[in-house]
Amino acid sequence: MIENTLGEIETRINQAGAVSPEQKRELLQLLATLKTEVATLAQTNGDSADSITGFAKISTYEATRADQNPQLRELSVRGLRSSVDGFEQSHPQLVQIVNSISNTLANIGI
Repeated sequence: MIENTLGEIETRINQAGAVSPEQKRELLQLLATLKTEVATLAQTNGDSADSITGFAKISTYEATRADQNPQLRELSVRGLRSSVDGFEQSHPQLVQIVNSISNTLANIGI
């Protein structure tokens, strides 16, 4: 499930016409790191890993669609950030990468 969702995110980023090549490259690098971190989390907390990847998918969709709705983009990014609440101590790298992804997605289209 998680691998499929992350693959869909990667495809979405690669096909996004509203995203510059530099932003795509940055997002794909961040996604690669997210894959590693989520895989580690999934070993002990599969539901949270699913939630994080789900919000990442929704956020990516909202940030990369041609006809963007800023309110929906912001709402989805807030959901992504919220999905890692409570992991600051146990998975600090995961929190950092999700925050980086959230900031990048929030800045697309501005």
